[in-house]
Amino acid sequence: MSESQISSQPQLDVRAVPPVERHARIFGIAQALAGGQSFVIVNDHDPRPLRYQMEARYPGLFGWEYLQQGPDIWRVEIKRLHSSGCDCCCGG
Repeated sequence: MSESQISSQPQLDVRAVPPVERHARIFGIAQALAGGQSFVIVNDHDPRPLRYQMEARYPGLFGWEYLQQGPDIWRVEIKRLHSSGCDCCCGG
């Protein structure tokens, strides 16, 4: 993915968010997405624990794609795979 494509997507730079607030803020944005919409998180480390937490809470609802993998910056696209009203566990 080119830099222009990355910058045209909504981004949340979690490096500027207090650590205690990061996951809650990411979940809030992700839950507000309509099917097919996505946003990019920017972090200073691999957000793999967040991925595991999202998969446990919302199995099959979100896609996860690394756009950049370190060593200093990680960019991850989180995409809602289902439209609202899906019949999965999220009730959304």
